[in-house]
Amino acid sequence: KGYINEMGVHVPLVVHIPDDYRHLAPVEVGSTNDAFVSFVDFGATVLNLAGIKTPKGMDGEPFLGKGVVEKDLEQRNETFSYADRFDEKYDMVRAVRKGKFKYTRNYQPFNFDGLMNNYRYKQLGYQQWRDLYEANKLNPGQARFFEPKQPEELYDLEADPYETNNLANKEEYQNILKELRTNLNRRVSKMPDLSFYPEFYLINNAFDNPVAFGQKHKKDIKRYIEISNLMLLDFDKAKTKLAKGLHSSDPWERYWALINCSAFGMEAQEFAEQAAEMAIHDSELINKVRAAEFLGLIRFQNPVKVMTKALYNSKDGAEALLILNSIVLMKDCQHAYDFNIDKSQLHNKVLQEPEVLRRLEYLSGNDL
Repeated sequence: KGYINEMGVHVPLVVHIPDDYRHLAPVEVGSTNDAFVSFVDFGATVLNLAGIKTPKGMDGEPFLGKGVVEKDLEQRNETFSYADRFDEKYDMVRAVRKGKFKYTRNYQPFNFDGLMNNYRYKQLGYQQWRDLYEANKLNPGQARFFEPKQPEELYDLEADPYETNNLANKEEYQNILKELRTNLNRRVSKMPDLSFYPEFYLINNAFDNPVAFGQKHKKDIKRYIEISNLMLLDFDKAKTKLAKGLHSSDPWERYWALINCSAFGMEAQEFAEQAAEMAIHDSELINKVRAAEFLGLIRFQNPVKVMTKALYNSKDGAEALLILNSIVLMKDCQHAYDFNIDKSQLHNKVLQEPEVLRRLEYLSGNDL
């Protein structure tokens, strides 16, 4: 739970069908079927059982009821999964599975899975796992949880059910990699995926009517997706468009360009001076933080002053929480930057956010 690997998203589905409704089942009672069912399919299924056609624009396909036949079920072999924020911990991950192959896209690969999350680290297993990592007593597979990820992952789930052998860079799997990458890009563009905007921006601008917001900004989101995918290229092929993104008048193009810089790491060092300017002068607090994050990851500049000032200047709880995610990343990464947050300097609205208080508790040294 809380992660996008199969252990977190794949569970068996058991369906009980009362005698009076067995005529609506596409398979024999007591049988099994390997069809893929996603959570979004439940709404469409309930409507279909009631004899109501799924409305246009509604996600999901029925797996029970009139018009659903076993032959069609057997052809359902694709799922789409997503991960964004879990409590106070942010990440942005999407995945497409087709048959035995699963493609995972880490949009912010520097956000390692083991980043502090108070709920998880109350459990002894997580505490011991972290302690063993810090003591350098884990093998590479066990240590991955605490280390940056690859932007793309590809797994053969039949041969590798625990997703430990990333096939994304293997020549013999490039065709399936490109197919699933295209599949995922089509999905996030078509929806469109609103998480290409920061969460706090969506709360303030999209929550009254997120569907209408998404359709209105579909072209903008497509541009953000294209910029986010620059990290999949060799740096020499990406840097011209990356430079353009950093100079954009659109704050969210700059946002994704900075995230790309962090993903490229030392390869993007030529943009360090510009990032240092953005850390001071960008119009968005979160972009100042993203710039400082990049500079901190490559050890070009200590991010503490910029990030702390941005946190104190924020008047939005969700914005502050995203800033705190970067602060905790800087604290927990291999460079272990030292923060001393003065709680009294935070805006009252920010202090009303429970997840913010969790982050502050950890940063104050009161973690388990």
